[in-house]
Amino acid sequence: MNRYSRTAAVAGAVLAGVLAFPGAPAAAGDGGPWGAATIAPGREGIVEVAGVQEAAEGATLTLIAPRGTRVTGTPLDASGHRGSVAADGRSATYTVSGGAAGQDRVFPFVLAVPAHAVPGTRLRGCSLRVTDARGVPRAVGRCAVTVGLAGPTLTRPLSGVPLAARPEISGTAHPGAQVTVRDQDDREACATTTAPDGTWTCTPGLGLPAGANRLQAVATLNGVSAMSEQIDISVTEEARSGQ
Repeated sequence: MNRYSRTAAVAGAVLAGVLAFPGAPAAAGDGGPWGAATIAPGREGIVEVAGVQEAAEGATLTLIAPRGTRVTGTPLDASGHRGSVAADGRSATYTVSGGAAGQDRVFPFVLAVPAHAVPGTRLRGCSLRVTDARGVPRAVGRCAVTVGLAGPTLTRPLSGVPLAARPEISGTAHPGAQVTVRDQDDREACATTTAPDGTWTCTPGLGLPAGANRLQAVATLNGVSAMSEQIDISVTEEARSGQ
């Protein structure tokens, strides 16, 4: 996202949409704009709308935020386009301020999802509207915003410290999330459910193989998943033989 003027902490995958300025007003699903994003609770993410065709000066694209969320930025860094966010954060607009918009132009809107949002839910009320310079509607559409899952953390074991074959593995994740720890060969080391305070702990049922290895935690809740960073570990031969 380095083509944008604003640097945002973005969590979640983003899908590009299509924005068209047809010769006659278009209904959603008939060439209208669309966009989608998955954003974790308490985070910001970017909804992108792309594919502008023959957008004349004065034309506007407006995004209405899903209920409970706020638009916090319009970070497009390109001449001939002006972004603005409503004072209450309920909507934001891009206006073509010079010449025609390019066909491949992407319009990014930064959206903030509240911390109490439930992962896996689809937030309602996100919509898109295109008007010409006279304010006449040219196209309408919708944007799909799904609440994602923040990545879990691995706090134990510490990377680089020689380990026993069955070390205690722990970290943090969204409360209630199922956490599975896997090694570098995608074998399951252990699994557990995150406690209400956001912590989790598990111990491998079978000893980890001796030597260098790598661990990664995957959290899953309500159909959405997220991965932790990987950590390098080393299991000693003595620890393996003595288990």
